[in-house]
Formats: sequence, structure tokens, C-alpha cells
Amino acid sequence: MKELVCIVCPRGCLLRVDDDLNVTGAFCPRGKQYAIREITNPVRDIASSIRVNNRPFTLASVKTSKPVPKDKIFDVMDEIAKLSVDAPTTIGQVVKQNVLGLSIDIIITKKIDLY
Repeated sequence: MKELVCIVCPRGCLLRVDDDLNVTGAFCPRGKQYAIREITNPVRDIASSIRVNNRPFTLASVKTSKPVPKDKIFDVMDEIAKLSVDAPTTIGQVVKQNVLGLSIDIIITKKIDLY
């Protein structure tokens, strides 16, 4: 039996999941879905920042286009650390496609003007 705290809403239900994926302690259906996903295939969204080559001391915020498998987070972060971009940038601009063959893109989340 595994125990985890649900993070889907502020309530923070204490969930228990047995070997047959029966979930107890969830006060809503989303908690049950979260627990099963967390046990069978845990994933996380990643947000970070990268250098802007032609704007000293400026960083561009980026995120993954979809959640990353938990066991690949550090590998994806290593790839993000290698990235940089030239201004101007637009929200939704793809900086790197298909990072590590995961069918996940790294995208810009903040517009940066040239000057």
C-alpha cells in the first residue's frame, strides 16, 4: 500500500493506493485519477529559463509542451541548460523540438523584444 498527498486541489487529501490500484481517501474523482497516474506513470511539467544571446543579463522563460516522465526530468533539464535564443521571442515559439525523443518541445513563455 502506498500513501501520497493529492496535489490536484488545495484540500490535500491523503490517498492510499493498494496493489490493485484501488484508491481510498479521495474526496473527488480527480484525486483518484491523480493517484493512479502518480503510481503508474508519474510525470511533471518543467518550467525554466534560457539565455538570450543578444540581450545581456536577460533570460527567456521556457516550459515543456507537455509533462515529462519523472525519471527523465534531470535529462531534460540538462538539455534545457544547453539552449539559448536570440531576441525577439514570441510566446509559444519552439526553441527545441522533440527533446530526447520524448515528443516534447521546449517553448517560450514570455515575449522578449529586441531592445
